[in-house]
Amino acid sequence: MPKPMIQVKDLTKRYGDKTVVDAISFDVQKGEIFGILGPNGAGKTTTLEMLETMRPIDNGQAKLNGINIAKEPQKIKALIGVQPQTPNFEEKTKLTELINFLASCYGEKVDAVSLLKRVNLEEKANSYPENLSGGQKQRFSIATALVHNPKVFFLDEPTTGLDPQARRNLWGLVKEVRDSGITVLMTTHYMDEAELLCDRVAIMDEGKIIALDSPKKLIKDLLKRGFSKQQHVEQANLEDVFIDLTGKALRE
Repeated sequence: MPKPMIQVKDLTKRYGDKTVVDAISFDVQKGEIFGILGPNGAGKTTTLEMLETMRPIDNGQAKLNGINIAKEPQKIKALIGVQPQTPNFEEKTKLTELINFLASCYGEKVDAVSLLKRVNLEEKANSYPENLSGGQKQRFSIATALVHNPKVFFLDEPTTGLDPQARRNLWGLVKEVRDSGITVLMTTHYMDEAELLCDRVAIMDEGKIIALDSPKKLIKDLLKRGFSKQQHVEQANLEDVFIDLTGKALRE
């Protein structure tokens, strides 16, 4: 087996007397979409922020591409792309200018228009970020996170607040990022999103990982434990109706 892209062992974060991430351990394989699920306050975002070098690690160890995150944070920053929950960008600056600036921070040169085309924003190349819709901002955030071709891409609840078209479009973009060879680590509150996108998921509650496996395996295990619910299978749902009536294409 190849060495995991991300290795987490007994990762812990405390704030005063409260332990918000409690000695969790997991690995993420190269080219995998790995999801962290859990209710608000479970420790999902804090876990991502420690792996992104944004918060210090109190105990335990985490490695990315074999590099110790706590000991060599600058090396880690060069290897990751991050899409935060609420992306913010410099106003009154064109999208192409922002992409070129961010690429230069990594010592890279990119074709800004081609990168915007990759996220279906080529027509907005000369627009300002403050004039973008919510879905457009999320897609632009993905573009800016990929300017240096990172090895790992972090997404924190990327589709919160998006309409169905934008949400499905973003799912396609995440899959394209994975298919390009980039490992994806994401959090989400949407179980359908996790089931569709993630190769494996870790379910957190009160700072601990309480289950970890593929969505299909976790569902099978639940059924083996005797779980059942009233079966009512529909060929479509209301979201399908909405998409069919309003159009599958993005209209922003």
